[in-house]
Amino acid sequence: MNDIKNVSKQLGLVLKSKVDQYTADPLAFTDLKEVMIRAFQSNGWFTEKNILLALTQWADALTENNIERWLEPYQSISFQSPKRIGVINAGNIPFVGLHDLISVLISGHIYHGKNSSNDKYLLPWIAKLLIEIEPELKTRIHFVEKLNEIDAVIATGSDNSSRYFDYYFGKYPHIIRKNRNGIAILTGDETTDELSLLGKDIFQYFGLGCRNVSKMYVPKDYNFNKFFESIYNENEVMNHTKYMNNFDYNNSVLLLKLVPFLQNGFLIIREEEVIPSPISIVHYEKYENESLLFEKLIPLKDQLQCIVSKTQLPPSLKNLQVGFGKTQEPALWDYADGVDTLDFLKKL
Repeated sequence: MNDIKNVSKQLGLVLKSKVDQYTADPLAFTDLKEVMIRAFQSNGWFTEKNILLALTQWADALTENNIERWLEPYQSISFQSPKRIGVINAGNIPFVGLHDLISVLISGHIYHGKNSSNDKYLLPWIAKLLIEIEPELKTRIHFVEKLNEIDAVIATGSDNSSRYFDYYFGKYPHIIRKNRNGIAILTGDETTDELSLLGKDIFQYFGLGCRNVSKMYVPKDYNFNKFFESIYNENEVMNHTKYMNNFDYNNSVLLLKLVPFLQNGFLIIREEEVIPSPISIVHYEKYENESLLFEKLIPLKDQLQCIVSKTQLPPSLKNLQVGFGKTQEPALWDYADGVDTLDFLKKL
């Protein structure tokens, strides 16, 4: 574990150096520039801004202090003989499978990753950096088209794909992740700055992440004018063709169906009970009493990845709470779907 701890720390430094180098001279053709071009050509959602954002967040996460804090509960654990871990990666946001890659290596296992067709280049680039730091990892990192000879599975996808994963891989020890979303609980007393940060929680990665806010709970007499004014600095999404195609389509459909909604030219908000929302739409629901709202949300917590709010949440929801603007900054110990990946891996 100690060797990979050091490798992980070194990776964080390398990523910071790559970002700093690119920021200083964006026109220079570096390995980062090349992989960003390839990634964007394969997936139009993987813009230069979003890739740099994800790399910066990973560089900030992979510091010595953070790695020590993450791994401290496992220091006394003797990890078992290496197993072949099949990892099915999602392709919704850049580097979304990096935590699983590092976790498999930290736990002493062998990584067999199957990448999404939407994300074929970014994780292999990270693997190349890891192998440059520690050449012995070359025998422990493999990217494959089919997961054949494996001992356990970690799969991330939608509710539909999770049923497929469970059917094919249920016989193995597994973690199978499903759809989750971020929500926001507003009181009406939020400042302009807080609402502006909420805009980040909605729009970062075009809202495609499982931690993005897809639904807001607002007081029954809530006025959305201040919200719309506060998030207007996110209007650069209007320059992205794929995003605006979704906005125009959803705007047209709602108009044709005579569904009431509000919009500001790049975001639609509509009253809707379900939590997941399409690209360019955020759902909202009104509440009259916080206690009754919490009673409603507690049974739904398995659908939630995080909750943006400054209100006092009940203990059963408190561990999901994050500050405004922080949804896409999970710590290493903030496990997806609340499932401790390292605990799973150490028990194999």
